[in-house]
Amino acid sequence: MSRFKVLVTDFEYDTFAPEQEVLDKLGIELTFAQCRTEDEVIEAAKDADALINQYAPISRKVIESLEKCKVISRYGIGFNTIDVDAATEKGIIVGNVTDYCLDEVSDHAMALLLSSARKVTMLNNTVKGGTWDYKVSIPIFRLRGRTLGLVGFGNIPQTVAKKAQAFGLNVIAYDPFVPETAANQMNVKLVTLDELCERSDFISVHAPLNQHTQGMISYDQFNKMKKEAFIINTARGPVIDEAALIAALQEEKIAGAGLDVLEIEPIKPDNPLLKMDHVILNPHAAFYSVEAEAELKRKVAQNVADVLSGYYPTYLVNRNVKEKVSLKDKE
Repeated sequence: MSRFKVLVTDFEYDTFAPEQEVLDKLGIELTFAQCRTEDEVIEAAKDADALINQYAPISRKVIESLEKCKVISRYGIGFNTIDVDAATEKGIIVGNVTDYCLDEVSDHAMALLLSSARKVTMLNNTVKGGTWDYKVSIPIFRLRGRTLGLVGFGNIPQTVAKKAQAFGLNVIAYDPFVPETAANQMNVKLVTLDELCERSDFISVHAPLNQHTQGMISYDQFNKMKKEAFIINTARGPVIDEAALIAALQEEKIAGAGLDVLEIEPIKPDNPLLKMDHVILNPHAAFYSVEAEAELKRKVAQNVADVLSGYYPTYLVNRNVKEKVSLKDKE
């Protein structure tokens, strides 16, 4: 029997070989559940030493029920499924993986941008529908010299910036937490959100989802955008107020959208976005590649292995938990 109980609260994966390879070194075998509700997590996780979490809610109610848990490690960069404050209060370490899909998401954002700009998806659909006529895509504007606005300027949008600049795009960004010197080094100008909306021909959203960012792109922001502008979202759906987006598209306040994420996933069959030819929809796939998934799974498990071995993990979300937990720093 394993010395520790490590529970995967929920999952969409077919294999756990990368996690098990890491945890085998500590003689740990994973335990699995498919929790969807708080009560299901409480029942499955109350005696766990560690949780690995995908989408199941790790709320304050859940955290207060945990009897032995030392660490919660999340599959992903975001950690909006976890009440981090509650975990910190209870001395539970929260880990994520901040660097596993930088190329994948930045490539996907550029793919949505390029397909929107060159109307590749629209043209593909019209050809397959029996129409051979480039004029259905008019107008298309030259990419070089246009402006890309990045909402957020962390690791992924910084990677987007480099790729966009290779296409001749001017890049500006909004991020109140990034120093101007860091942006200047990348030839990116930091601006206010209002200025970004006014100046950008393309807006790519990369903000994390939290109480400050939910709905941050809404009616006021769309009213400031150019009619030729496209908005791209590979972050989290609720960062964009979807009702405001739909209204902006219907009223032709913007030219289109490329969306990998939505407020409600999977998309509901009556969502008006499904009937809009100038909207590209993907099923929250930007993070994925074979390599990225394997890397994510290894690093998620390593967070757990580190804590259960007495170390702070490399990817520590709640750094102020150090006031309650005394572990060793990794060299």
